Amino acid sequence: MTWLITGGAGYIGGHVVHQLVAAGERVVVLDDLSSGSRDRLPEGVPLVTGSVLDRAVLDEALRAHQVTGVLHIAAKKQVGESVAEPLHYYHENVEGLRTVLAAAVAAGVKKVLFSSSAAVYGMPDVDLVTEDTPCAPINPYGETKLVGEWLLNASAQAYGLSTVSLRYFNVAGAASPVLADDGVTNLVPMVFQRLTDGLPPLIFGADYPTPDGTCIRDFIHVSDIASAHVAAVKRLDAADGPVSLTLNIGRGEGVSVSEMLAVIARVTGRDIAPEVTPRRPGDPARVVAAADLIRKELGWSAEHDVEAMVASAWEGWLTRHPEARRG
Repeated sequence: MTWLITGGAGYIGGHVVHQLVAAGERVVVLDDLSSGSRDRLPEGVPLVTGSVLDRAVLDEALRAHQVTGVLHIAAKKQVGESVAEPLHYYHENVEGLRTVLAAAVAAGVKKVLFSSSAAVYGMPDVDLVTEDTPCAPINPYGETKLVGEWLLNASAQAYGLSTVSLRYFNVAGAASPVLADDGVTNLVPMVFQRLTDGLPPLIFGADYPTPDGTCIRDFIHVSDIASAHVAAVKRLDAADGPVSLTLNIGRGEGVSVSEMLAVIARVTGRDIAPEVTPRRPGDPARVVAAADLIRKELGWSAEHDVEAMVASAWEGWLTRHPEARRG
């Protein structure tokens, strides 16, 4: 098979591409490079520069590379930005997926792997979120991911697709410095940027109904996210009949923002007291994965702990931001 990976030059996409190539899969990447970099791609992997909203580019990429499976990662993913710009998020994330699916169906592609998000759950009142936990997203980003799952499922039934939706929890870490997250929208790089600037890390709200008052999340190493994609691709590759799976990718362990800041302080040696600011709109108090179903269906489980995530992310940050060494 040949897999088209949308967003494959991004932070998560680059890790997925590297692991798929290492696993012997043929891949081609489609990326508009708005947040990605061709430097993340292994040598020899074709890059089609273009948008998932451009049907002509998709049609040509699917035809020219004889694509037989699509892995759709490309999306806008900032919660706060989605609250401020919902029309933009629905256009990019929902219309982008619709365009990809339309091109895939027209090309006869029958296997689709979709990058979803734990944001579909909203504010679940449970210790561990299973795939059967009711979905009630509380921000437009989460809404677009849930609508994407609905669209994928409806398309699977109508056009005979085999599909897997993977609901990511909170991603951190790096397999190598060149693949490190160079954005500052996720918690760990946001803290690194503050430390580099000699400023205290920010905690967005310390009055949540949690033991220490800060949000609790299930942090997972990006290499584990990538290996889950490889397991899903192998499942789709080997399937004789139709596949329809929706799976959490998480560790099943909650870590509060305050606890994560303590790990970062330990790894970086920068123990600066954080500054508490008001809550961000759209942030739930606690979201932690139950990861039993993905173990059962794909034989997958996470291998990296929080310390490894932060240490690998810090190594990548220092490579890209040498001024941080002076802190």
